[in-house]
Amino acid sequence: MSNTDSHDQRIAKMTFASVYPLLLAKVEKKGRTKEELHQVIAWLTGFDDKQLEKLIHEKVTYETFFQRATLNPRAGLITGVICGYRVEEIQNPLTQQVRYLDKLVDELAKGRKMEKILRG
Repeated sequence: MSNTDSHDQRIAKMTFASVYPLLLAKVEKKGRTKEELHQVIAWLTGFDDKQLEKLIHEKVTYETFFQRATLNPRAGLITGVICGYRVEEIQNPLTQQVRYLDKLVDELAKGRKMEKILRG
């Protein structure tokens, strides 16, 4: 499945603050915690809780969010299908990074062990 430019642009302009509550609700509904979600986000992006709170407050777009992030060098180990896309085949770097986050959150919600989620 290939991404279109308009799809990539739509993702880039989404605010992280609008998506964060959905990510949190997804993991909490499955018995995981906010702390675990933050641990996953920190692993992928390098953001601590204070930085994450600031980004949410600033209502940054996904584009800005990932521009400010220091992507984990092991992020390339994230593979599989999320939202109908095989993450390792996504051509647009930003869209791929967003889908990395989606995949990690999905694994957290499915009860996968943190060690496996963090590619340890």
